[in-house]
Amino acid sequence: MLQIAVTGKPNVGKSSFFNAATLSEAEVAGYPFTTIDVNKAVGHVVKPCPCQELEVECNPKNSQCLEGTRLIPVELLDVAGLVPGAHEGRGLGNKFLDDLRQARAFIHVIDASGSTDDEGRPCEPGTHDPLEDVEFLEHEITMWLYGILHKNWNKLVRKALSEKLDIAKVIAEQLSGAGIMVEDVLEAKRAVTKEYKDWEKEDIIQLLDNLLKIAKPMLIVANKADLPHAEENIKRLQEKYDNVVPTSAEAELALTRAAEAGLIKYVSGESDFEILQEDKLSSQQVNALEYIRENVLQKYGSTGVQEALNQAIFSLLDMIVVYPVEDEHKMCDQKGNVLPDALLIPRGSKPRDMAFLIHTDIGEGFMHAIDARSCRRVASDHELEDGDIISIITR
Repeated sequence: MLQIAVTGKPNVGKSSFFNAATLSEAEVAGYPFTTIDVNKAVGHVVKPCPCQELEVECNPKNSQCLEGTRLIPVELLDVAGLVPGAHEGRGLGNKFLDDLRQARAFIHVIDASGSTDDEGRPCEPGTHDPLEDVEFLEHEITMWLYGILHKNWNKLVRKALSEKLDIAKVIAEQLSGAGIMVEDVLEAKRAVTKEYKDWEKEDIIQLLDNLLKIAKPMLIVANKADLPHAEENIKRLQEKYDNVVPTSAEAELALTRAAEAGLIKYVSGESDFEILQEDKLSSQQVNALEYIRENVLQKYGSTGVQEALNQAIFSLLDMIVVYPVEDEHKMCDQKGNVLPDALLIPRGSKPRDMAFLIHTDIGEGFMHAIDARSCRRVASDHELEDGDIISIITR
């Protein structure tokens, strides 16, 4: 299952976002380092399920289908809050950075209202610039990787020269524990014009800055979007960065809990809700719901929590969803389950890539694939498309 790390300073709503995204119960408190041990839980990204288009009743196994919407699981990691100097061991920095190793992308939660300082302590709204928080997190992770490379740099250069290896391969081996692939380093290296044997600190940092954008891209969750000063800060963030989602994790938690209690009708990601049992709500609760409707849903279109998950998977990581079946005529597996699995796979993947994702034996025995919609054979170099239903034929 894909792992996404929820990162950020202490006290910006990181654990609230995690709880809202996964409906879990990570501890939330208004003081730094509430999260010490990494919390793991499952959230979901959503796509239209082909069941409605095909007018069939699906039987999902690895996911869920709610009224034609397929909920596909991803694992979220809620890691310890980061403070400046984490790469040197400040706060819980070493533990934080170690927890990020296998994450494919970062969801960076920041306080868009500017009401937490650079250490994560509460301050007057608008007195801290949230743009500084984006830069500081990128810097900390870059410097963490730099620390891994720097201590062995001369040795790595000698190895590349003596064994006539591409320096990208040597760097990837050194950073393999952080989930870095050689292809990522090769792409990042293109922007550094000097010969690697002449690289200085600034050149290595430039490489690592590029590498992080490729290997571990970051989505910015501008949390507390309903508070004073947040709207103007969000505009500034969106002018500077491509992937910014205005969010109110507290609003999402309030709506989902009210929906679970049967008080309102609400589906995560939607732009409104319906009050079902107003007689069971106090005037304070009704006012709180109307505040969320006016200051979050009507202003931003949603609470932002579901949108953030979807953007992380489908935009940052550029994944698509495909549906493997064994019987292309009945759209089912060998047990008769219709559209049983929804697989997240990188855009550009071929049928053989999909086969290996299902199981190594299926990949090794791959002969060809069939598009279940048309019942036609698919070329082995055909790029799969979002929503494809594919049957893999093996030897």
